[in-house]
Amino acid sequence: MPSFHICRLRVLVAIACGLLTAVVLGLSIWRIVIRIQRGTFSPPISTPTQFCRNGGTWENGRCICTEEWRGLRCTIVNFCENSTYQELNFARIPVGRYGPSVQTCGYNTLNAGRPLAIRLCTFSPYGEIILQNVTRGNCSENLESLEKQIDNIATKSQNISIEVQILTSNTTELTAENITSASNVVGQIFNESRKATSEAKRLAVSTVSQLLDVREDIFQVATADANNAFTTLIEQMENYSLTLNNESVVEPNVAIQSFNPGIHEHSESVRFSVQKGSSDSLVSGSIFAENVNTLNPDGQTELQILLKTRKNNAISKKFGFVVYQNNKLFQSKTFMTKSNFSQKIISGKIGENENDASVEMVFNPTYNKKVFQLYSHACVYWNLSTNNWDTYGCKKGNVTDGFLGCQCNHTTNFAVLMSFKRNYQYPESLDTLSTLGCALSIAGLALTIIFQIVTRKVRKTSVTWVMVSLCVSMLIFNLLFVFGIENTQNKNLNTNDTNTNIPSTNIIPETDTADIPNPSCTVFAALLHYFLLVTFTWNGLNAVQLYFFLIRTMKPLPSHFILFISLVGWGVPAIVVGVTVGIIYAQHMKDPNWELEYRQEEICWLATLNRNGFISHPFLWSFLIPVTIILITNIGIFIVITVKVLWKNNQNLTSTKKVSFLKKILSTLSIAVVFGLTWILSYLMLINNDDIRIIFSYIFCLANTTQGLQIFILYTIRTKVFQNEASKALQSLSSSFGRMKPLPSMTPLRLRVRMYNMLRSLPNIYEHFRLLESSLTTEETTLTKSDQTNSSV
Repeated sequence: MPSFHICRLRVLVAIACGLLTAVVLGLSIWRIVIRIQRGTFSPPISTPTQFCRNGGTWENGRCICTEEWRGLRCTIVNFCENSTYQELNFARIPVGRYGPSVQTCGYNTLNAGRPLAIRLCTFSPYGEIILQNVTRGNCSENLESLEKQIDNIATKSQNISIEVQILTSNTTELTAENITSASNVVGQIFNESRKATSEAKRLAVSTVSQLLDVREDIFQVATADANNAFTTLIEQMENYSLTLNNESVVEPNVAIQSFNPGIHEHSESVRFSVQKGSSDSLVSGSIFAENVNTLNPDGQTELQILLKTRKNNAISKKFGFVVYQNNKLFQSKTFMTKSNFSQKIISGKIGENENDASVEMVFNPTYNKKVFQLYSHACVYWNLSTNNWDTYGCKKGNVTDGFLGCQCNHTTNFAVLMSFKRNYQYPESLDTLSTLGCALSIAGLALTIIFQIVTRKVRKTSVTWVMVSLCVSMLIFNLLFVFGIENTQNKNLNTNDTNTNIPSTNIIPETDTADIPNPSCTVFAALLHYFLLVTFTWNGLNAVQLYFFLIRTMKPLPSHFILFISLVGWGVPAIVVGVTVGIIYAQHMKDPNWELEYRQEEICWLATLNRNGFISHPFLWSFLIPVTIILITNIGIFIVITVKVLWKNNQNLTSTKKVSFLKKILSTLSIAVVFGLTWILSYLMLINNDDIRIIFSYIFCLANTTQGLQIFILYTIRTKVFQNEASKALQSLSSSFGRMKPLPSMTPLRLRVRMYNMLRSLPNIYEHFRLLESSLTTEETTLTKSDQTNSSV
């Protein structure tokens, strides 16, 4: 009867283990199916290798070139080579820009450090790239002194405009005060009442284009001190756009177009278009105005605006358009710019009866669709009275073929304020490998824990607390990793180009990048942080325990050793995680997205290191440094144990060299696994070479996601007890269900003899350490009392 109950117990254990494995693998397969349905396993769009040359980048099906190159593959020269004019030297100058001279004004002059002259690189009427004559500046004038000469613009407009252009040619040295002074001067040059010459105004457009190359943060500082300088400049440029008589002025960052319908043209609408170029700069020929009634964007259109007026008022009216490459002159109090997304501004103005006009627009947002997705947008205009964006009189139109539509019942400076969300990409095969590896580890760890608990009486030893704690922490971490590492709130956002989930309400976004708070993701990140630190801590404690067992065999364990290591293994990581989260929250509590200082946005894991604030980054102090210390300690103990115990020659060995070598390899591998030494591969992933980093990423993923499976194989399957119980369970199942013949009686006997011979070949010290080798059952060997005492830890 007792044997019958033991047999039933074995069958139940085998069935439970099988069901557990089936459930974990089933959950893994279900998760993969869900990912496929979400489209996360769709094959990535192939990018031509080295297709774009000379610094060009492949975006949205075409090469985006730098200013110095153009063409399909950015292989056509678009610059003037280094040049010399008399004693002045000039570096390479892109077409359409003024280049400053290398020589600067002396330190004893008012304009010290500024270039002595500028030179324009442009196209000839025949399409050749040429350098124009050098324009020299006056070293005794600076922007502040020119600002005081505004009243003399009527007589000195040409000279003043040239000096301002030269002084703003080197944009890297401009300050907020320089921007304010230059804006004041240029704004008055455009003022009709100042009677500046047409050439002075054209040079002033070039100056505005140069100012828009200054860094965003400097403009933000200048806005606080500019008073009405930017407002005046914007208004006067609108008025200037009506005076060009069907001509245009195009600079890299600003383009102005005037359109005057003829007396025989009775259309009530004018359409202005901006075409895409091979670079982000505006170029001549990319803008044009037409006397038509409808919008008609195509694949080369970046934006279009249609000015509508009453038919009987359209004759002899003047239409003016201004395009700004970015929104630096339009510093908003409600819309914050955090990235370098291109937010083009378009101005439409009608000469008379402007209240009768309405506007329709389409914008083709320029961004890398592989990296970002449009999250929200708003159709706005610049309110000159409040110096801020406003939605009054504007509403969203249809979103078709990637174009964002807007409609407004008035004319002024318009824009589509867009907010983007990063569309994070993952190597799909690596992601699949992680999922499958973790699923196998989960099954292996669960079976190892069950084996350690259920077979403790058969093995004549109590549960190895360090091993069980290590397996439990690793099991929980793997479960959290499989089911909680992804930020599902971000994953569920629509990533296709139709943008069907974009809100229809016309609400101005707060920033140009959307970071959605997700407290649940932060909780998962903290749990992952904690249990991974716990896993590493128990790896280190396992190394300390082995050191006491194998090196200091004659000395007893410290008092209360189990209690002490339990407090360290489970308590210290909790303190580290709690202090880290508390400090970050205290420092950024006013920021609604403070959690992004702790975790990443795309996955629920710690924020990665960056160059800014590297030393104070939480990832460094709360994870990288503790893990590095543990790994270095484990490596040292591993070397000591390997040299002094595992690979030490023993003259008493009676087994063959082949068996001895195999046992040494397996014992070394067993220790390396429980010490967590495979995590050393993570440091090799920091190599800058992409190809090498990808190789080590796959090796790291394979070695660490299957760590639980490795523990199951090395510490459960290899044990004598497991092999005996598995053999008996299979015999019981086969006899119960009658699906297979009983195994020959000699099979388990031969298995026992082979295992017994392998165990005899090991040094006597291995019998004291139950983690490295298989435990012997009572049928085959008798443990001494001292052995039982040592193995009970």
